Amino acid sequence: MEHDMNPFTKQPHSAQYKKILAGRKKLPVFAQMAEFYKMFSNNQIIVMVGETGSGKTTQIPQFVAYSDLPHTKGKLVACTQPRRVAAMSVAKRVADEMDVQLGRQVGYSIRFEDMTEPGTTFLKYMTDGMLLREAMNDPELQRYSTIILDEAHERTLATDILMGLLKALAKKRKDLKIIVMSATLDALKFQKYFGLGSDQEEKEVVAPLFKVPGRTHPVEVFYTQEPEPDYVEAAIRTVLMIHRAEDPGDVLLFLTGEEEIEDACRKIKLEADDLVNQDPDSVGPLVCIPLYSSLPPQQQQRIFDPAPKSATPDGPPGRKIVVSTNIAETSLTIDGIVYVVDPGFSKQKVYNPRIRVESLLVSPISKASAQQRAGRAGRTRPGKCFRLYTEKDFMSELEEQTYPEILRSNLANTVLELVKLGVKDLVRFDYVDAPAPETLMRALELLNYLAALDDDGNLTALGGIMAEFPLDPQLAKMLIVSPEFKCSNEMLTIVSMLSVPNVWIRPNNQRREADAAKALLTVPDGDHLTLLNVYNNYVQNMHDKNWTWTNYLSARALAQADNVRTQLQRTMERFEVELVSIQDEKKLWFSVRQALVCGFFMQVAHKEGEKGNYLTVKDNQVVALHPSCGLDTQPEWVIFNEFVLTTRPYIRTVTDVRPEWLLEFATNYFDLASFQDGETKRALQRVANKRAGKAPGRLEGSNGDGDRAAKKRKKNKP
Repeated sequence: MEHDMNPFTKQPHSAQYKKILAGRKKLPVFAQMAEFYKMFSNNQIIVMVGETGSGKTTQIPQFVAYSDLPHTKGKLVACTQPRRVAAMSVAKRVADEMDVQLGRQVGYSIRFEDMTEPGTTFLKYMTDGMLLREAMNDPELQRYSTIILDEAHERTLATDILMGLLKALAKKRKDLKIIVMSATLDALKFQKYFGLGSDQEEKEVVAPLFKVPGRTHPVEVFYTQEPEPDYVEAAIRTVLMIHRAEDPGDVLLFLTGEEEIEDACRKIKLEADDLVNQDPDSVGPLVCIPLYSSLPPQQQQRIFDPAPKSATPDGPPGRKIVVSTNIAETSLTIDGIVYVVDPGFSKQKVYNPRIRVESLLVSPISKASAQQRAGRAGRTRPGKCFRLYTEKDFMSELEEQTYPEILRSNLANTVLELVKLGVKDLVRFDYVDAPAPETLMRALELLNYLAALDDDGNLTALGGIMAEFPLDPQLAKMLIVSPEFKCSNEMLTIVSMLSVPNVWIRPNNQRREADAAKALLTVPDGDHLTLLNVYNNYVQNMHDKNWTWTNYLSARALAQADNVRTQLQRTMERFEVELVSIQDEKKLWFSVRQALVCGFFMQVAHKEGEKGNYLTVKDNQVVALHPSCGLDTQPEWVIFNEFVLTTRPYIRTVTDVRPEWLLEFATNYFDLASFQDGETKRALQRVANKRAGKAPGRLEGSNGDGDRAAKKRKKNKP
């Protein structure tokens, strides 16, 4: 590392490199390099614990690259991250540290974006989901000489499955080295899991532990006396109090999502400007920087900018406030943070297999997370952490550890990947924590209805292709069958639009204008068609940023949709899925609505009564159309893209469908013999009788009004 010549590019090292190297030498992990090399060369699997900020994510992969020399063997070192922001941001940092160009020797790979160069890249940061997808086509991961699973304590679904695969693979590939890195002290669980037991199973063999101390200063923790009714408002108040009354030092505030963060940044900025205007001699300037996953990479890098300079030579120093999701908890380290404000919440996935609903809910964090958050304040010098909840709640209400994602997710995607990987017995797979059998059953049932798995649980030809698309199985199925409906170009667009963040922008102070702009682009037959219409208009207007701005659309989300579309199109071409359209728009929209049923027939709702309530089919949940929905009527039958729980259960991204399509394109699922008695079944029975050409004899318990209303509605339909 000390040479003047860069061994990877054969160019002299830049001045920047030497400056960065000096900083790297101060990282705790640097002091243990020799010890690491010894353990790494003597063991196939290592479990490593290092506090956030010890340098493990940036340095260990480099140590491995220097000792393992993957490029001399034509192999790569992989380092997985649960979050895309971390994969991108860390890869950029490491490329700078190694004095190479990002995307060449050091690169990253995340869903829909590959920044690597085959044959040149030997250190690859990637999301755990991407490595799992690679394993589907190369179960022995032959391209890699070492695989590092970072942030294993986050227990994301993909990391958990990778641990199971790698544990089995380690026995087959003795040349493959595995490092599991975690920031919390539950390492013993991983050590036991990866202990590759001896032949005489007498004493338990555990994987060796490599420990790196963090460089942390003491952090003083404050609690509130009473629970806070509105945590966002309390957080803003606390940040301003720190800015007014505390010593210099930057602030990190944890909130739960993009809207909340942007809103808080705006309010903090307004209030802080007021303070400065009132009292410029005692209050310094303040910048507020947001951080969340859908932010573009250039803006993510702003969190590393220094705090603003004081307004006058002798004036009070400026302060930087970073408002972030829990990504700043362990994934990214921001220097200069002295104060942490922790309201105690994060958005977490919650899955209810009984009603097959997965939603993101704002939920209390675990004690382990709270401790991680507090630790962020003690990086550069002693700090303070303000917890906006009571000490009693911390002690008695918060769980010890974050609940593994595999226990609270819809596993349809995962099961399809595992079956493609050749894992036959899903119940006996060696999970770190096994999911509930019911969740596995639900996933198998969905995949069987989608015809991705046959009745014996084997992968069908269709299922094999579905697994190759980096999409939910329902979306993949729709794409693959859409040529039969002559609308695969359109379905490709719709699926791409469903795969990116919300394209509509609705600023608080311009809601009326935003809604009016949206109404002009809305297609009354369904939100899916509206998304198609928006994208087509975006392309017709040559991707013009001004056009998106005047129409209250997110240029960023639309550009992402464009990129996703190009990549999915490549996959379609690879599997010879034809790209076709119908010229007549009326007919085309009709076909699109039919094709949507082929993927989302398990997400159908039927209108009940006149109040505008809907009942989801089979699961019988009472739901309402989300306020963002653009349908101009309340059709009798709708399919929906997602079920959201906010103030009440809503269905979002909804399209009007016809009941006869359900019976025709999803015959197995809509087998009326399996339905509970009720209005939904009676309505479907009437349609089935009509299709069979029977006279519409009146069913017991049904009244003629329903039929008349249905006829009236049919007249209004295209």
